[in-house]
Amino acid sequence: MPVKVEDIRNLFESSSFFSHIGFEIVRFEEGNVLLKLNIEEHLLNVNGTLHGGIHATMLDTILGMVTRTVTKSKVVTTSLTVHYLASMSSGELFAEAKVLQQGYKMAFTEGEIKDSKGKIIAKGTGVFKLIRDK
Repeated sequence: MPVKVEDIRNLFESSSFFSHIGFEIVRFEEGNVLLKLNIEEHLLNVNGTLHGGIHATMLDTILGMVTRTVTKSKVVTTSLTVHYLASMSSGELFAEAKVLQQGYKMAFTEGEIKDSKGKIIAKGTGVFKLIRDK
């Protein structure tokens, strides 16, 4: 039975980790996902800015989501690279990604996080192992 994009969306939305961080899906289509995060105080580091781990988590999540919508398979992150470009203490963040190359076993994906004005806050790339159902 082929995997449907709606099933992938439901999988993420039913994740307690996903909701604990505060992610919200704005758009969810094959290869076209927009993820939103409202910056809350509990996500800030000791400097009063968004913790870098949240940037990494948001990038890993959007990269994995988009890879799943394109490949229709489970994926596991094998490599994640994050470039931190700007800090934020409040407001909304939006993340998008695209699969740059896909093979049978692996996919290479890139994404970015922007603020509500379109300023790039972080960029990242990931390599994902595709878990094919037998």
